[in-house]
Amino acid sequence: MDSHTPSSHTSRIGSDDRRSDDVSQRITSVLIDHVQSIAEACRATAVFVYTDALGGQPLNLPAEMEEKVIYISRTVDEQRKSQKRGARFLRVPDVNLTRMGQVRIAMFLGLSHGILRQHDVIVCLVGVPASGTLDTLMITEVGQEAGVMAAAPSTDRYLPPDVAPEVVERMIDIAVELGAEGREGKPVGALFVIGDSERVLSLSRQLIINPFRGYTESERNVLDPHLEETIKELSSIDGAFIIRGDGVIETCGAYLKTSLQSEDNYALPRGLGARHHAAAGVTAVTDALAIAVSESTGSVTIFRGGRIVTEIEKPRRQLRPGKEPRPTGS
Repeated sequence: MDSHTPSSHTSRIGSDDRRSDDVSQRITSVLIDHVQSIAEACRATAVFVYTDALGGQPLNLPAEMEEKVIYISRTVDEQRKSQKRGARFLRVPDVNLTRMGQVRIAMFLGLSHGILRQHDVIVCLVGVPASGTLDTLMITEVGQEAGVMAAAPSTDRYLPPDVAPEVVERMIDIAVELGAEGREGKPVGALFVIGDSERVLSLSRQLIINPFRGYTESERNVLDPHLEETIKELSSIDGAFIIRGDGVIETCGAYLKTSLQSEDNYALPRGLGARHHAAAGVTAVTDALAIAVSESTGSVTIFRGGRIVTEIEKPRRQLRPGKEPRPTGS
């Protein structure tokens, strides 16, 4: 009798897994079947689909939906596939983002690239990466939902005029990776100020000798992937990185001599420290964009015009297959 117990247990587990897979596939099918009618009812201008959640499985959307769909992925392979078939695509940082993190960063990048505009209605289909399931549908209006995307004040342009979208995209990649992974296992904070660099430099002073002084512009451009480890290593130094709109790093370890002109106009949530206040202050008095990485929480906050335009929470750590979560308090 006992000899049959493991086999029965295994059979039960297999059955449970199959039922779970069936439920997951049913959820995905229902969302796909109804997304078109939902998008039409909401007069949505775009539909985000987080393709990493599908784990390589095909997505069967109605043909008439394709012109509204924007595919979201962390991988270059998905980007190539989407571009090959002429689909619109946004690549997000290669870390495990929460569902809301997937939406927030995709909206920000969509605005940065001019794909989206303020007040666009977006329908989002998201899920856990590689799960094979799109399990969540969100609907939001750009600039209206608190915490997802606030309009940058006193400007009609989403990015500063001298800032290239690919530079912002690159620095968000690095910032989110720093927030999620830290440096050598230790949490780090960082501040990157992009655009209007002459004005920003005039409002700063060096805390250390400029490590980038003497290097050619091509050698200190953030778009060069070979520079990534250097940026991450230097992020542990106090002070800000000051980066030109074309990606050339002017300096790091810079103290920003700015302050908020009016607490009423540029009030920040409680709990944010000097790094975030410096980011708000410098963007309030210059036409720059700032990206702050919190050392305590790992969250990434983006500032424009003295205010927070979006915040990306630190991704939750995913367990390896076979690993069990530690009990609380261990």
